[in-house]
Amino acid sequence: MNDTVVTLVGNAATGVDYRETPTGGVARFRFAVTPRRWDRRNSAWTDGSTSFYTVCAWRNLGANLTASVNVGDPLVVHGRLRVRDETLDGQRRTFVDIDAVSIGHDLTWGTSAFKRVVRANAALTEPSVDMSAAASAANAATAGNGSGSGSGSDAGPGAVGKPVHTQPWLSEQDESAAPVGAAGVPTGPL
Repeated sequence: MNDTVVTLVGNAATGVDYRETPTGGVARFRFAVTPRRWDRRNSAWTDGSTSFYTVCAWRNLGANLTASVNVGDPLVVHGRLRVRDETLDGQRRTFVDIDAVSIGHDLTWGTSAFKRVVRANAALTEPSVDMSAAASAANAATAGNGSGSGSGSDAGPGAVGKPVHTQPWLSEQDESAAPVGAAGVPTGPL
């Protein structure tokens, strides 16, 4: 495969346009990249000419992008570079697109909070673990050894009243806040 993979740092120049297609949802937006250079003569940073790219994000990335990005947000975009020539109104024009693999906020300019999205088809991809049975077994095993009530900060992972981490990507707060179904898959918002 001879794709040109690029990573660009810039700002969202337009709002995200999300559309459903027969092959899945796609989100598109224009991305502005302005290089900064040190001008020795004036001893100051100066802006170069701005390049604009059309960024396309498919399926889950597109849906998450639509909910997360606004005009002007500083972003880091990583994906495959596509250059195409078209003739419009008798003039030949060149378009540069990025098929995004991943997109994130540029944390140099601010903070961001990650929020895991639970999709309706998540039950098919999540491991099948009965968390209530695992927590009951761990609590029963530690209840008789005098390890404490689980209300103190020194209680271990198997202490009574404390969740057992069977899904390492969830923190203690997330596990206690997320309702869990019979298959061990979160059924509510994280």
